[in-house]
Amino acid sequence: MNRFFCRVYQKVLKVAMYFLPFREPVVFEGKNSVNKLPEIFSSKNITKVLLVTDIGLAKRNTHKSAVDALEKSGIDCVIFDKTVANPTIDNIEDCLKLYKENNCQGIVAIGGGSPIDCAKAVGARVANPKKSIEKMRGVLKVNHKIPTFVAIPTTAGTGSETTLAAVVTNSKTHEKYAINDTHLIPHYAILDPLLTVSLPPSLTASTGMDALTHAIEAYIGKSNTRRTRQCAEQATKLIFEYLPKAVKNGEDIEAREKMQKAAYLAGVAFTRAYVGNVHSIAHTLGGQYQVPHGYANAVILPYVLTYYKETIYNSIFKLCEKAELFVEIKDKKTRTEKFINAIKDLNKSFGIGDKIEQLKEEDIPTLIKRAKRESNPLYPVPMIF
Repeated sequence: MNRFFCRVYQKVLKVAMYFLPFREPVVFEGKNSVNKLPEIFSSKNITKVLLVTDIGLAKRNTHKSAVDALEKSGIDCVIFDKTVANPTIDNIEDCLKLYKENNCQGIVAIGGGSPIDCAKAVGARVANPKKSIEKMRGVLKVNHKIPTFVAIPTTAGTGSETTLAAVVTNSKTHEKYAINDTHLIPHYAILDPLLTVSLPPSLTASTGMDALTHAIEAYIGKSNTRRTRQCAEQATKLIFEYLPKAVKNGEDIEAREKMQKAAYLAGVAFTRAYVGNVHSIAHTLGGQYQVPHGYANAVILPYVLTYYKETIYNSIFKLCEKAELFVEIKDKKTRTEKFINAIKDLNKSFGIGDKIEQLKEEDIPTLIKRAKRESNPLYPVPMIF
């Protein structure tokens, strides 16, 4: 796609963003904040909700505290626990069917990015009963208010509890793409660190690196604002300080709280400023091979940052300054290289490799085509591939 067209498109969209109804969720945070759930729905006279989660979390009863709180308050809760990793269109339609059959009025999502994305897509379908998921692909095609939606993350990474994006997969073509619309931003987010304590070290690490990728891509892109820069700076600082602690000791509540805050801030940043080529590549790998999104981002991030070279020296220099990283290094190129190497060191310490084992050479042309289709002209990246 023509680079000039991409840049014009991005500049027009950046201006248009100021006129869109952006909002941030109402946030409840801290230990046992999940108990605020009934209060949210009762205030809106909602008596029946759909709770979306996945089978792994259901087996561990991670959703039990939310279900108990709702039922004690007289709010019926219908549970959909069949969300798959990288939710498919068929998966979403099954969830929608359960919502409709039980005459639900609101939606709760408990889990990582997959349950929250599935729930967002269900909300989009409720708002647009005659419009398929495929027809809502891209930007601003939902256009209607979704039911009251509460997102409760059990990971600290995706930032889905604050974003306008729902990432879905076409199970027939293995293509993964996003629906982006301000109506998909959850109305409420509950950040309860107790729900993240059981997250294994490997998932704590990969989801945390996902959040770091969000913060960095939002910061180095060309559509950031003062608010998104501040959020990305805070998120980066928190992740470098607290992610190793959360991986080392899952019972460290302070580390869990700080990582939830970091993921939320990174989500706020990229909702407005967008992500970039790291994500477009990760999405194609996730769709084709079911590579976990956070893991794919973690592996790809250092490669893409290295490829960008001098186009990111200024922004990475400033990001490190604000995040209090490598401030003793005054040369922009050297500090950028140090930052990239620090990401590699984090990956290595977490047991995250430096390549995607599932990648097949014969698939690369298709993967490149899909990644470019996602990135261009939407993502305001430092360098257009």
